[in-house]
Amino acid sequence: MVIDVTRDAFLWCFVINMGILLWWAGFLLFAKDWVYALHSRFFNISRQHFDMIHYAGMTFFKVFIFAFNLVPFIALSIAG
Repeated sequence: MVIDVTRDAFLWCFVINMGILLWWAGFLLFAKDWVYALHSRFFNISRQHFDMIHYAGMTFFKVFIFAFNLVPFIALSIAG
């Protein structure tokens, strides 16, 4: 019972985090100029650094989603 609840929690964490990642990527894909204008008002940043920071951040976030949500879900699915 506890393994089932924990496994389901990891699954929902994975789904929610992937939704956040897709939302972030969608903003950069469809409203990149607006997001850059918003960020450049607060920080003195070039377009190239803006792209690098966001794409590195998305990569880092994706790796952590897989490592801390998907891998435990798979391990609990195998164990349970």
